[in-house]
Amino acid sequence: MGWTAFIFYAFVLVTAIQLFYYLYFFRRVAVYKAKEKEQSQQHPVSVIICARDEDENIAKNLPGILVQNYPTTHEVIVVNDNSIDDTKYILAELQKTFKKLQIVDLAQEAKMIAGKKFPLSIGIKEARHEILLLTDADCVPASENWLFKMQDAFANGTEVALGYGAYHKMPGFLNKAIRFETFHTALQYFGYALAGKPYMGVGRNLAYRKNLFFRNKGFSAINHIPSGDDDLFINRVATKENTSVVIDPEAFTLSKPKQTWKDWRKQKNRHYSTGKFYKSSHQFLLGLYTASFFFFYPLFALSMIFFDWRWPLIPFAIRLITQAIIWNKAMKKLDEEDLFKWFFFWDIWMFFYYIIFAPALWKRPKNSW
Repeated sequence: MGWTAFIFYAFVLVTAIQLFYYLYFFRRVAVYKAKEKEQSQQHPVSVIICARDEDENIAKNLPGILVQNYPTTHEVIVVNDNSIDDTKYILAELQKTFKKLQIVDLAQEAKMIAGKKFPLSIGIKEARHEILLLTDADCVPASENWLFKMQDAFANGTEVALGYGAYHKMPGFLNKAIRFETFHTALQYFGYALAGKPYMGVGRNLAYRKNLFFRNKGFSAINHIPSGDDDLFINRVATKENTSVVIDPEAFTLSKPKQTWKDWRKQKNRHYSTGKFYKSSHQFLLGLYTASFFFFYPLFALSMIFFDWRWPLIPFAIRLITQAIIWNKAMKKLDEEDLFKWFFFWDIWMFFYYIIFAPALWKRPKNSW
């Protein structure tokens, strides 16, 4: 076999790997339908938010959590982690109106525990209820039914519920790039979870049982890692049997995206720095998908140039059509359908995206939120 044929067959192999991921994992998100329940549940819930110097976000977003349409017993705990702005005073004013608001003020930094694991652990310890619903200070529920929809996922045996943390739609390319990356990440963690291989969740919209947290000794195994209070913890405790997903526009949260490329890159570098601590099976699956995506277009171009150009077009078209159908349906499920008209661009964009963020896999993350 000549080297030109080798390039073509390598391209076919990479395409086959891509098709496997789309048809086995991502298709599940595209065709997802929540199981109909004869009777919904209403558990007592503790909503937990950690905040550091978030006075503007608290004033803007916290009321949306405090006015949730949920008559059953619940509380909203805000852990004020050493804020030096007006967070303390805004929380005190809100507490006068909303009696379900519980405030935990932290005045000292936790030594040797990076990130927000310590304040989050304190919030969980203070929680009075078994179901814990986590979000961030810069998030607002997409509807007044967010709390109900997320807790309703806790049927018999469910200990983890994965939600979608979307971003507000704003003008500009950066906003679209951030929302596409968020969609693409959700396509993976939802798809894996639906296939019985959950590997992460996002702290902007995540729920789990208090007993699960303490049974696994909280964040003790990952306290030395700055990030990972959401994805690494879920990577360690989520299983096929105990994890559910909540894909419902009323159950989404919305956040304000980063306004500059520098800030977004810093955020993503921090997030991706935890990938090397995932279980080896998850690292393999995620790495194989990334590698196949990265090599797809270079091998396609080389096959078109050095091989009979008609043959590479066949696997290229099969993969493109499959991807388009699944992305279109999944984007509708996650309320990101406006991104689909850029479909072909996003596909090529991912090649450059992986180049930009590849260094995060071996860089040491900074000890900050």
